[in-house]
Amino acid sequence: MVFSSPVFLFAFLPAVFLLERLCPSLRLKNTLLALASLVFYAFGQLIFLPLFLGSVLLNYLSGLALMRLPRGRRGVLALAVALNLLLLGVFKYGDFVLTNLGQAPVGILLPIGISFFTFQGMSYVIDVYRDPRSGTADFGKLLLYLAFFPQLIAGPIVKYHDISPQIDSRATDPASTEEGLRRFIRGLGKKLLIADAVGRIADAVFTGGAGDLRLAWLGAICYTLQIYYDFSAYSDMAIGMGRMFGFRLKENFLHPYAADSLRDFWRRWHVSLSSWFKEYLYIPLGGNRKGKLRTALNKLLVFLCTGLWHGANWTFVVWGLGHGLLSSLEGALPTERLRKSRLGRLLSRVLTLLAVTLLFVIFRAENLSAAWAMLCALFAGRITAAGTAELVSLLQPAALLALGLALVFAGGLREKLYARLQAPVFWHLARIGSLALLFLCILSLSTGGFHPFLYFQF
Repeated sequence: MVFSSPVFLFAFLPAVFLLERLCPSLRLKNTLLALASLVFYAFGQLIFLPLFLGSVLLNYLSGLALMRLPRGRRGVLALAVALNLLLLGVFKYGDFVLTNLGQAPVGILLPIGISFFTFQGMSYVIDVYRDPRSGTADFGKLLLYLAFFPQLIAGPIVKYHDISPQIDSRATDPASTEEGLRRFIRGLGKKLLIADAVGRIADAVFTGGAGDLRLAWLGAICYTLQIYYDFSAYSDMAIGMGRMFGFRLKENFLHPYAADSLRDFWRRWHVSLSSWFKEYLYIPLGGNRKGKLRTALNKLLVFLCTGLWHGANWTFVVWGLGHGLLSSLEGALPTERLRKSRLGRLLSRVLTLLAVTLLFVIFRAENLSAAWAMLCALFAGRITAAGTAELVSLLQPAALLALGLALVFAGGLREKLYARLQAPVFWHLARIGSLALLFLCILSLSTGGFHPFLYFQF
């Protein structure tokens, strides 16, 4: 069950929302949301529901031990982290390891959301190890934290200490409900009307081969837009639903394509994952406190892990190492001087966006050979008659409109307009716009087809 499916939009979400409003106490509301979240997960992969509950129980018992044991806490932490990583490793990387050892893969299915709920579980036990007072003896609270359906499958990755006070005390009112609903609709529109439209172009280019230089660049640009709009759409919908139920989830995307450096890009892109690696890996490794060489090595290791987190493929490894190498090089060069002038900032943004796009080509490719072929087409491809025919076929008016909207709004134009237009009439127009956007989304859904989110595979 995905957020953009009719069964979720017109059955599951309205039912859970109405039942939650009818619950007379916060405890009942929390119980309802926890049970609804388990139903949500079971609807997608019932076979892995016991595995998910086992993960919750593992981290709950580990947290209890870390809260109560006077000695041996480091061993408990090591065991909990090892078991979490083992769970992730077997299901996500088992076949990958077997294949690279020359063995036949066994066809291990990947549980939905395992990367997200495993990282949340590890952050919980690490935080309880650091401060036993931050844990909970209430299994229901931890279950709701790990299972909360808006962010269960594809984030944002939430830390327990951020959400715990809201589990204990929160309030909803018409204004916050409207705010959340409009945020949800905005995400739905980004997914159905932009991400899916440019994604169809990207899929056609990457799966069909792109010997034509123009097709290669079109495919690379469309995928760079698709992955941003698709994943940020999911985050918008998760944050919006959280707001509808009284929770404030942190922002996960801060207009990353407006970044003027790779360091700035990673402050804006998938913020919850970036901050997770920074807090639980980069800083414990020494961060930037042990000299330039050690800083560079720390960055390489963190980005290698970031790449592997996304999937069991050498393309993700190269993508991660590419970001690590370029980030280390960026830190070693006097790039701050370049960004002090307006022209320098513009050049920095162009170079950053170019690096991000080229690395996303590797990220998207099926394997390293396909990635190399695509990169060659980007810089050494020819202009062919067949390429011209394919361009005409792909760039139909609807696709051009979606591509234009994607390019216009990728840099934060909407927020700039909101900042300048604060009059009450503007908010009425915003409400009308949300209703119109919802209508267009329903029309898009009525055409049929499945609309999976890209990050479901991670």
